[in-house]
Amino acid sequence: MTRNRNMDSEWLFHYGEAADAFYMAYDDRAWRRVTLPHDWAVEHPFDTCWASGTGYLPGGTGWYRKHFTLTKEEAEKRIRLTFEGVYKHARVWINSNYLGQHAYGYTEFSFDLTPFVREGENVIALRAEHEDVADSRWYTGSGIDRHVRLTLTDETCFAEYGITAVTLEADGRQAKIRIRYEAEKTEKVRFFLKNAGGKTVAEAEAAGTAGEALLRVRRPKLWSTEDPYLYTLRGEALRDGGVRDAQEFPFGIRVFRFDADQGFFLNGRNMKLKGVCVHHDAGCLGAAVPGEVWAIRLKKLKAMGCNAIRTAHNPPDPDLLNLCDRLGFLVMDEAFDEWEGIKNKWWQGHNVYPPKHFGYAEDFPQWHQQDLASMVRRDRNHACVILWSIGNEIDYPNDPYVTPLFREVMGNNDANKPLAERLYDVRKPDAGRLAVVAAELTEQVHRLDDSRPVTSAMSFPELSNLTGYADALDLSGYNYREQFYEKDHETYPGRVILGSENSHDPAAWRAVEDHPYIAGQFLWTGIDFLGECPGWPKRISQAGSLDLRGKEKPLYAQRQALWTEAPMIRIAVGREAEDHGAWGEEFRWQGTAGEEKRVSCYTNGKTAELWLNGRSLGRKEVRREDGGRAVWTVPYEAGTLEARTEGAEDRLSTPGKATRLVIRKAEGLKTGDVVQLEAMLLDDAGRPAGDEMIVCQTVGDLTLLGLENGQCDDLTPYSENRRSTREGTLTAYLRIGKESGEKTVTFRTKSGLTASQRLRPFP
Repeated sequence: MTRNRNMDSEWLFHYGEAADAFYMAYDDRAWRRVTLPHDWAVEHPFDTCWASGTGYLPGGTGWYRKHFTLTKEEAEKRIRLTFEGVYKHARVWINSNYLGQHAYGYTEFSFDLTPFVREGENVIALRAEHEDVADSRWYTGSGIDRHVRLTLTDETCFAEYGITAVTLEADGRQAKIRIRYEAEKTEKVRFFLKNAGGKTVAEAEAAGTAGEALLRVRRPKLWSTEDPYLYTLRGEALRDGGVRDAQEFPFGIRVFRFDADQGFFLNGRNMKLKGVCVHHDAGCLGAAVPGEVWAIRLKKLKAMGCNAIRTAHNPPDPDLLNLCDRLGFLVMDEAFDEWEGIKNKWWQGHNVYPPKHFGYAEDFPQWHQQDLASMVRRDRNHACVILWSIGNEIDYPNDPYVTPLFREVMGNNDANKPLAERLYDVRKPDAGRLAVVAAELTEQVHRLDDSRPVTSAMSFPELSNLTGYADALDLSGYNYREQFYEKDHETYPGRVILGSENSHDPAAWRAVEDHPYIAGQFLWTGIDFLGECPGWPKRISQAGSLDLRGKEKPLYAQRQALWTEAPMIRIAVGREAEDHGAWGEEFRWQGTAGEEKRVSCYTNGKTAELWLNGRSLGRKEVRREDGGRAVWTVPYEAGTLEARTEGAEDRLSTPGKATRLVIRKAEGLKTGDVVQLEAMLLDDAGRPAGDEMIVCQTVGDLTLLGLENGQCDDLTPYSENRRSTREGTLTAYLRIGKESGEKTVTFRTKSGLTASQRLRPFP
């Protein structure tokens, strides 16, 4: 039987080079003990010597070692070691034997340990090299930042990801599920589909080591964004009359299609993709984001009206896809941000020249086929995945691809690009090459999975439509190119068009609503992220609907007003005299007496009424074209703003002096041993108060993973156990250990306020 052994605990880590650390008997007693996933970059101070694009945090070289034991029976099994992600250029040894290397930081890779393991102690050694930190346009992290597992099987077994299930057709009466399989030394295979209660609702069998089987399900319960129902698919490999291997995974029965004239359909129902792009970090946690944290963030995005996620711009952590299956998100699964051409990497601030040129393009020629296959094979059984994206903005003009069709070109973020960089240069790579590579990648994906279309997020479709790049795709993704929707729909009949990356501007959403043939959009972004920042001391991108700790911003309220139906209203106050919409607002009522404030009420209602200290300031029509808001100019006076629409109300009060410190636990899904807490400063009336520095202390087997306030220019090192609140709150992430005894976390302010909470391991 296949047995997966979690290998996340009890790793030893050394930052820097360590000669001969691959050697099994190497003395590693002085190394630091860490639990995976682990990102060493966020353990260091922010510094301008590193790159702005990756958040002013370091890379370097790091070594990991793990001692583990095998019984005699286990050592005689076939054993595979799998890393779900290491950033980057990993080299791996087992018991002093070199296994090989893996370049890309975002794809899973495995090694066969069978010839090298032994009964008793075994030692894994891994060296990760990330010396060129300006190798990305966003924060990457460094180290073993995803899970590691050991897989033990008999000789008779299914291949790794050797079972692939696809729903061929489904409605309320019947579903047909095609299963393709690969196995070794098996005589027969059997497949069972079990409902959520464990009852078998369909079964099939086939003979041989590779082939197909068909499951027929009567009255299936279909997976959808509103009701993400999951069955369990079990495969058994038989030999000599007995079951020698068994594998199980969740499976959602659903059908979907994209239509060039009517957009997207899920289970026969036409719907819009209300999507967001997400990067893979979570502020102080870096790239080592626990599933619990993803669950909390996804549930907030769901409440915003979001139903789709784009993994920008790399294969995601498997935990994210598992949660999208469970919570009902549709996913565009993206492979690469670079192919053969290296993009500009900002290291002194966004668009500050000159750039640096490192990145995946250096590894693409040798590794792209393996990396693309890794993503598709791993993710093709997820109900949530509906699109494969082979690249993001690969066709970015003059970065580095050029064409004689355009003498001078500016892209989405080229305001400061020197003229020489914008002009056609015959010595640069020709954009026609992209069509050739796109065709190769699309064909490879089709071989691995024929059930989903292939797309690419194009930054310059006005050129890619002419070079053949767009023709190599099944579906065209347009980044910030809403102005071409109507023209291209007429010019290229039969083409499916999707907004693969879009601004928060309400006009971009109207372009989706007003055109039935546009399948949807993906906002840039769902959540703030480290890196891609304007320059020191700002170290993050603030493009998200949620801030870096996962708290709602006015952009969230705007999208909720546009994307949801349950009555809602939120008050936001402009920080500046000029109206920048939700970008220039905050959920805080404070100021100087008489100072004019711009107050917005975001709502999906038709009208909104605003009150200040019990006085009505009038009722106004809500402008959906302005992001579902009504706006007032209000002379400031301390007190309380209230907003009302039919079925909903909101309140915003001037923060008072902090008199209490309370702790609130964020609710997500119990997926592991990490808990997210929010320390909140409140005044006498229970309202969010002013900001103070908070110190966090733990007692017992409890590890503080980090503190986050979402402030873009807070340069307090993430390794510290102190951080200021923002808007009266501070988020803490803690890992609960398994040792017995009291486990308590305490928060203290400089003014003497304290709050403590005991924590227990999840059952």
